[in-house]
Amino acid sequence: MRNGNHPRQRAIHREEIMDTTPTLINTPLVPPFTLETATKKVRAAEDGWNSRDPHKVALAYTEDCHWRNRSEFVTGREEIIEFLTRKWTRENDYRLIKELWAFTGNRIAVRFAYEFRDDAGNWFRAYGNENWQFNDAGIMERRIASINDLPIAESDRKFHWPLGRRPDEHAGLSDLGL
Repeated sequence: MRNGNHPRQRAIHREEIMDTTPTLINTPLVPPFTLETATKKVRAAEDGWNSRDPHKVALAYTEDCHWRNRSEFVTGREEIIEFLTRKWTRENDYRLIKELWAFTGNRIAVRFAYEFRDDAGNWFRAYGNENWQFNDAGIMERRIASINDLPIAESDRKFHWPLGRRPDEHAGLSDLGL
């Protein structure tokens, strides 16, 4: 059902939303997307990833979700959890900002940047684009990401907030000129 009105689909979606962003409980973030729901879906994804909790983040993806992340191909929630666990073990002090680029029907395109440091204390900013495809329940079934890393000096960092959710008053990518 394209409109996501099936009770079981709605329950799955509501659990996902309640776990990541309690303020969105009354806003169904299911296809077909509007500007408002696509924007909220992007922010919910950003908040989830900034939690750096692989198990929580994996709930936003279908059991058989297909990813391409850089040159790595990942299939299913278990592989997503393994991938994110490895990622956040290597990428310390991870902070991410996502921004809606485009949307239509059951697809959303996002641009993003994140900052992290490695174990040696070197800082990086990663820039990228993601293409997302959702099922009728609003759960992501495909994620295609292209990402480039840029070494930066610690003094060039732009993402300054305590670890976790980006505060609403913190500038977004466009505001930061990124």
